[in-house]
Amino acid sequence: MNISDLNHYYNKFKFGEDNFHNLMKYRVREILLVSTFYDAFTLEQESRLSQQLVGQYHMLNLTTIPRITSVPTGEEAISKLKKKKYDLVITTMRIGKSTPFQFSKQIKKIDPDVPVLLLLTIKSDINLVEKSTHSMKYIDQVFLWHGDTKLLLAMIKYIEDRKNLERDTDIAMVRVILLLENSISYYSHYLPLLYTELMHQTQMLISQEVNDVQKYYRMRARPKIILTSSYDEAVKLTEKYQDYLLCTITDISFNYPGNPDEKKRKKLIKQLRNKHDLGPFLFQSANDEDKAFAECLKAYFIHKDSTTLLSEFRQFLLTHLGFGDFIFTDENNHYYDQVSSTIEMEQKLAEIPIQSVLYHSSQNHFSAWLIAHGEIQVAKRIEPVKNSDFADPEDLRKMLISVFQEVGQSRRKGKIVEFDIDSIKSCDQIVKLADGSLGGKGRGIAFINSLLSTLEMNTKFKNAHISIPSTAIIGTDEFDYFIEHNRLVDVIHCNDDEVIKKKFLAGKLSPTVIKRLKIYLEIITKPLAIRSSGLLEDSQSQPFAGIYQTYMIPNNHEDFNQRLKGLMNAIKLVFASSFLQMAKSYIASLNYRVVEEKMAVVIQEIVGDQHGDRYYPHFAGVAQSYNFYPTADVKHEEGVAMIAVGLGQSVVEGGKAYRFCPHYPNQQYLSLEDMIKYSQTEFYAIDLTQKNFDLKKGDHITLSANKISVAESDHTLYHSASVWDAVNQRIEEDLSIKGPRIINFANVLKYDYFPLCKILIELLDVTETAFGIPVEIEFAVNLNHDTKKGIYPTFYFLQARPLTVQLEEISLADEHINKEELLLYTEEGMGHGTINDLSDIIYLNPVSFDKTKTVEMMNEIASLNEKMVAQDKNYILIGPGRWGSRDRFLGIPVQWPQISKAKIIVETGLKDFDIDPSQGTHFFHNLVSMNIGYFNVPYHSKNDFIDWDWILKQKTIYQGKYFCHIQSQDFFKVSMDGKQGIAIIYKTG
Repeated sequence: MNISDLNHYYNKFKFGEDNFHNLMKYRVREILLVSTFYDAFTLEQESRLSQQLVGQYHMLNLTTIPRITSVPTGEEAISKLKKKKYDLVITTMRIGKSTPFQFSKQIKKIDPDVPVLLLLTIKSDINLVEKSTHSMKYIDQVFLWHGDTKLLLAMIKYIEDRKNLERDTDIAMVRVILLLENSISYYSHYLPLLYTELMHQTQMLISQEVNDVQKYYRMRARPKIILTSSYDEAVKLTEKYQDYLLCTITDISFNYPGNPDEKKRKKLIKQLRNKHDLGPFLFQSANDEDKAFAECLKAYFIHKDSTTLLSEFRQFLLTHLGFGDFIFTDENNHYYDQVSSTIEMEQKLAEIPIQSVLYHSSQNHFSAWLIAHGEIQVAKRIEPVKNSDFADPEDLRKMLISVFQEVGQSRRKGKIVEFDIDSIKSCDQIVKLADGSLGGKGRGIAFINSLLSTLEMNTKFKNAHISIPSTAIIGTDEFDYFIEHNRLVDVIHCNDDEVIKKKFLAGKLSPTVIKRLKIYLEIITKPLAIRSSGLLEDSQSQPFAGIYQTYMIPNNHEDFNQRLKGLMNAIKLVFASSFLQMAKSYIASLNYRVVEEKMAVVIQEIVGDQHGDRYYPHFAGVAQSYNFYPTADVKHEEGVAMIAVGLGQSVVEGGKAYRFCPHYPNQQYLSLEDMIKYSQTEFYAIDLTQKNFDLKKGDHITLSANKISVAESDHTLYHSASVWDAVNQRIEEDLSIKGPRIINFANVLKYDYFPLCKILIELLDVTETAFGIPVEIEFAVNLNHDTKKGIYPTFYFLQARPLTVQLEEISLADEHINKEELLLYTEEGMGHGTINDLSDIIYLNPVSFDKTKTVEMMNEIASLNEKMVAQDKNYILIGPGRWGSRDRFLGIPVQWPQISKAKIIVETGLKDFDIDPSQGTHFFHNLVSMNIGYFNVPYHSKNDFIDWDWILKQKTIYQGKYFCHIQSQDFFKVSMDGKQGIAIIYKTG
């Protein structure tokens, strides 16, 4: 996917399908007010014009408050107009030597497009205007000042609506209110009331929007009010915008050639009404007798001089234009119920008597209500629908319910929404349980969710869904509250992890978060993952993968309070993890201070299903868009993936997993012998028997490691395993055959039962384009399938983080290399560039290695690393198996702070211990992001080697039980070609 395509989809997510961000392009920002000092004094003293205008804009939550420049004469105004562009000129009647009629003509010569409005300050001037109709050619409209600054707001909006009318109706089907009225005094009084009430009602409708940005853009889609005094112009406007007319407001007072009598005028109104579908019709008159005429027109009637004019107009908006609550009645006006939101509408539609549904459908009330709520495209779709289109009225009900479900989902899809009960269960939106930053991990999940929803990934893969798990985020404000209110600021100086954990567990979360967690747990009953999301986490330059804690809890205790306690304890320990020794050491190694870190918390439903006392997905894994160890003809840019049965711990912690390139899923990386030898034999699951767990004991306390045969008995292995047929000496994809199970995901990768590779290729491409650099994603897959229940195999996107790939100009492929000069040569090197300041090597003597003693080895290297930290010296680290693997039988299970001064890390193979490199683990991700040289030297490689003879001849400055430390008087030269994957270390001396 290219940048322009992604930009299109990003704008679609940011601004929505309805193009609201493109509306109201013409805004009045600069106003030139031309009035005598006396008129200016009158305007300012009576109303404090500028101050009141600002107040009006703030009260109505309007932006782009205009700036008013005042001048006393037309001559000065002309001078200003020649020097500066103005969006609107407002002139009073007396402006010096010239009349406003002459002045407006001069303005149009300078700038033909600038609107000119005449503001009368004396009512008697209306007679002068009416006698000068021939001179009004260059004045766009006339208003009479009543002492209310809302008139100025109405004048501004009048111009903006006129200027934006054609474009906004075309691109977003914005509705139009047509006001046909020629009384200057009346519409100057009436138009401000109309605009103010319309904006208030629109604000009430958009209150359901999920964030302020969406509210702001939806405000632009409010109906436009088009004022005209001419009957002929009203006809033309009606003909041009009849598809967008929300309603028409008129009386019999309008301009028409020949000035016909009242009878003729009423006939013209009838013709207009009959000829065009004007929608709801509001007829106004100062004559009570005209009420009968309004009824003849099937119009709503308001007396112009009514003392309750505003409330009557408000009632018209609510009853006929879909503003306010939707009130369920029937043709006999019998009240049933009312709703104020689309969510409530969806719920109530299932309960309301069918006669009420049929009545409102026949009157197009549902479409009118949707239009008022800004759902114009959906409303246009259902407006033509007739009751007679349905043989069974209940089918109409079902259709309407599905429409309102669609509206609710489209508004929230891909969004971060404020805490809302109806949003908690959704898999396409993220619920915020507390304010503040989302943190690095939370931000990444939210961004990916927005992409998934906007790109409509579910439509791209047949019978496969793509989603994120149900997700809630506690923003960093709660972390600040927790630290401050529980007086934990000084804990930063504590070096005892157990003491820190106890202090945090004794603390109390805020009452608001506790209340929301209770509601959350009443709805969410599946196991939960409580993940850290620090401000420094998962950024391009500050890798934190696996440094902070993630806790997985069964969430199944019979006692609700125990479930709540388990969740709150997990949150508190995630907060605490930023102060533990490993985190503090790691943060210090990046030249940051612990006080700079703040913690958000991500709470996600764990993907999977219950199988006896276990809960787990069919498989989970990690994929990278850049492959640091490509084989055969695979390119770096074609990426790599590692997957394992059950939870993803087997992958991210360096256990046994299946490795493949999504572009070449059938390409075998291992020999048949190694496939059997290194096939996954255990899988991780949530241990549902752990109901009274103590999370202080570690993040694995709630997990169980199960034999792979258990998954087969759970009937979850069918698509993941093959069998070694010893009789026929071949691999079979038939689990009915006896023999060793080989976890190679043949049904998925070879026979495409689930389009995993296609999904990974698409997602890695999109995510890399979005991040601008190579990425790593974590995912889980459930293969459950029941089309009758609407259940499809689903790919769950868990998180994404950037990978740093340094590719400065360096090439070793074409360089003549004398291998006699080399200490190390590998074609499975990771990293890029040269290092010339290393003089120390710490290595584990291959003879001393015992895979049952790796924990002892971990402690010894940690002690050596502390000495190197004290000396502030980097070193080359060499040892067998996977560094940082949680599976201690695959390598030394160090954590990053225990080898933090290693600038080059080498994984070596032994004769009976040749393990694949650690690609895909959290440990590996941190090495990549910090550009640590990371080399793999397989035992059976014909090209790769370490000159052990040279190393073992060097004088040691430390000789331990397992490790040796040598130091050269000269620096070792290290060269890394990241493009070719070649890395070399030259000998010294």
